[in-house]
Amino acid sequence: MHLPAKPSRIPIISALCGVWLVSLALPAAATQLEIEGGRSYMDNHGSNTLFVESVFGDHAIGSSRFSWSPDVSLGWIDGRDITRYRDPSTRNEAWILAGGARLQYGDAGDWYRHLFFSFQPALQSAHTQALSSTYEFVSTLGWQGRHFSFQIRHISNGDLHLPNRGETMALVGVGFEL
Repeated sequence: MHLPAKPSRIPIISALCGVWLVSLALPAAATQLEIEGGRSYMDNHGSNTLFVESVFGDHAIGSSRFSWSPDVSLGWIDGRDITRYRDPSTRNEAWILAGGARLQYGDAGDWYRHLFFSFQPALQSAHTQALSSTYEFVSTLGWQGRHFSFQIRHISNGDLHLPNRGETMALVGVGFEL
């Protein structure tokens, strides 16, 4: 069986990396750079995934105990070959560039301060059964320690375009303070 050649992703990857690197130079210096890896699932079919994420300094929301931090991430989800899905395929790897906000509750010494929720609009490079539009939404629930994190992340277009199976992943991260 002859498979058509994949189009070159080098221009897309270069643009995504460039935008992400420029975001690191924003006036508010990044306080945390994190490398996250894990498994992503579409239905019950898994593949490897890797993200690099920068979380900037936090800002109080009014006089509440809630705070938010700018959050930028660049990610990769490997393709998977599932015979029953051919149009669109599941074989293409996807690059995701996302930017949004990470929300936390509590003061610096509170045990629950390490828990967070983030939401990021995103652009992505592939059209697959799981990620079928150029725009996606990234929702993450996790725990962030000083140098480690654990996260459950879901990426989908919110049923704005079909098919919309989405990617749900478990990630473990190693963080570095900048």
